[in-house]
Amino acid sequence: MSIINLSRREWLKSSAVAGAGLTLGVYFNQALAEGAAATPAAAPADAAPAAAAAFEPNAFVRIAPDNTVTIISKHLEMGQGVHTGLATLIADELDADWAQVKVEDAPADSRYNNLFMPMQLTGGSTSIANSFMQMREAGAAAKAMLVGAAAVLWSVPVGEIKVEKGVVSHADHQATFGELANLAAQQPAPKDIKLKTPDQFIYIGKNNLRRVDALAKTNGTAQYTQDLHLPNMLVAVVAHAPTFGAVVKNVDVSAATAIKGVVEVINIVNAVAVLANDFWSAKQGRDALKIEWDESKSFKLSSADQLKLYQELASKKGAVAKQTGNAEQALSQAAQVLTAAYEFPYLAHAAMEPMNSVVQLKNGTCEIWNGDQAQTIDQIMVGKLLGIDPKNIKINTLLAGGSFGRRGNTNSDYILEAVRIAQISKREVPIKLVWTREDDMRAGYYRPYFYHVLKAGLDKDGQLIAWQQRVIGQSIVANTMLAGMAQNGIDPTSVEGSGGGYAIPNIDIELHTTELGVPVQWWRSVGHTHTGYATEVFIDELAVAAKQDPYQFRANLLANQPRLLGVLKLAAEKAGWGTPLEGKRGRGIAVVESFNSYVAEVAEVTVRDDGTYTVDRVVVAVDCGWAINPDVVYAQMSGGVGFGLSAALSGKITLKEGKVEQSNFHDYTILRINQMPKVEVHIVQSAEKPTGVGEPGVPPIAPAVANALSAVTGKRYYTLPLPNQV
Repeated sequence: MSIINLSRREWLKSSAVAGAGLTLGVYFNQALAEGAAATPAAAPADAAPAAAAAFEPNAFVRIAPDNTVTIISKHLEMGQGVHTGLATLIADELDADWAQVKVEDAPADSRYNNLFMPMQLTGGSTSIANSFMQMREAGAAAKAMLVGAAAVLWSVPVGEIKVEKGVVSHADHQATFGELANLAAQQPAPKDIKLKTPDQFIYIGKNNLRRVDALAKTNGTAQYTQDLHLPNMLVAVVAHAPTFGAVVKNVDVSAATAIKGVVEVINIVNAVAVLANDFWSAKQGRDALKIEWDESKSFKLSSADQLKLYQELASKKGAVAKQTGNAEQALSQAAQVLTAAYEFPYLAHAAMEPMNSVVQLKNGTCEIWNGDQAQTIDQIMVGKLLGIDPKNIKINTLLAGGSFGRRGNTNSDYILEAVRIAQISKREVPIKLVWTREDDMRAGYYRPYFYHVLKAGLDKDGQLIAWQQRVIGQSIVANTMLAGMAQNGIDPTSVEGSGGGYAIPNIDIELHTTELGVPVQWWRSVGHTHTGYATEVFIDELAVAAKQDPYQFRANLLANQPRLLGVLKLAAEKAGWGTPLEGKRGRGIAVVESFNSYVAEVAEVTVRDDGTYTVDRVVVAVDCGWAINPDVVYAQMSGGVGFGLSAALSGKITLKEGKVEQSNFHDYTILRINQMPKVEVHIVQSAEKPTGVGEPGVPPIAPAVANALSAVTGKRYYTLPLPNQV
């Protein structure tokens, strides 16, 4: 594929449409783009020229005179391994030595877009999928310019030059990338890029690389927002409203300002911030505030009230999300009709590093330090608040201690909170906003509460002929800058995955979108967290009603879905499906396509005499196209199992008169290490383009466990989290 050859000036002119038709999506320095002469300075034939400056052939690669290859990551590293993945793609095409590779985060700039839309963000398990060709081309372009420099230096044909582990060579000549950097910078950008064939890969698809962030994260040098300490920095801790939508009526600050270290108390309408010299002083000051809240317009429903409301809506027709054939008529002719209703609670993201951000407003400028998941969105939202051009808002992206969607908030909630505090304080010093775990748990945002009602029909031969599904829940994209994703009253994230990929001749999927005051947001695997469960648990129940094996029942319905069928078969085979288990043990299976990846999981459980149980083993089969870093795929699938099990076994945010009842890990429990099952991951060998792995491991685990429990107890489980005793 060719690279569009643009100067910096020309690129800036076209940046508004960047990503629409560009494959590489990078810029070259002006001298290169305008075709600077590729003539080296006078030098001995065997000596590389002195390299005083770094060689930057494009936006994603920088080669320094000391031979360091720096990969610029446009995507946030929040534990998912994207720094390693992007570096792998470039380093392979560049033929760099992995030991010379390091990764830096890109500046916030929409030119570092994700190619799917003209903005810089990380989400939807798209990072490697959208970067696969872009990063490879960046590496190949840099390599071509290094080879061109060597050809000029040694007066030899380009085709005779070899590159291996960061060394360019020809017969008796050789030079490192760093030694060629200065001369390579004078080479014209290649108009055509030759990429490797899969048999030439040295890193892609191999398990021969250590993660680039491994050392820093183990020796403590990795820098997260919480680690950041800047000169004269103040720390802000905030008292949030007890109910969503409440505002400050009166506040007595006397006790707070009397605390040593407290600098100022700031009213930001729906919250009160305490600024102090350090976190502990700020927290003590926050806790000493006496606030009277106006809750006249706040959300006041309890979880039981919400369930009743959703059940009433479920009795009425909703907006049509999908309709094939005539489900109503088919149901009237079915030999068996089954119905089921499923309830899914609000879920917190509960990332290890709670929300935080550092902001400095100075001389009309804004600089932010943050584990930023959606730089372009945050620039737009902050620019709107401050009334300045988003391009003039500098965001320094740091590592994030987990996110699971939380830091990709389309309302930029906690970042805007930090900016408001800095704006009102009028202090031109860095201000670090720190949310405590309790703030993180109670101040929003959550995976929406959902309720599903399903009805399905089987014919006299046990064939599935009709499927009706009514989904009730809040929209994630409503009232955000992504509201356009919803069409005809359907937020696609609410219904994605409903009905699975099964060949059902008559399908009717409907949606009721509720408007409540509880703030909601993406949660790892988004809609598939609930649609995957409802679909796969109901399919299991239908299989039993049809007197068919749950695996075979699925396989018959997936005959025209080779990739879904492929992972289903692989997981069943590796798990020993059909072989007997001793005692009160059982297996359950589930298969879900999400984010263009296909994952099947088989869970094995043991039920004790008192009804408590353990999840002992999980076998995962994943088809994610070309697995760039198999070790990362293994890690993400295993992590997805653990994350999904947390929600399946105990995850639940409940409300009492509008107030969140949970506050920390003692009452919003996450999976303990002794609860983690043995996980086996099997990757389908594929030559397809890579797809997502960050989220697809999550949806199948809860239904697989529920189905395994049903295999032992004969009961069905319609509410998450699952009961402690079955």
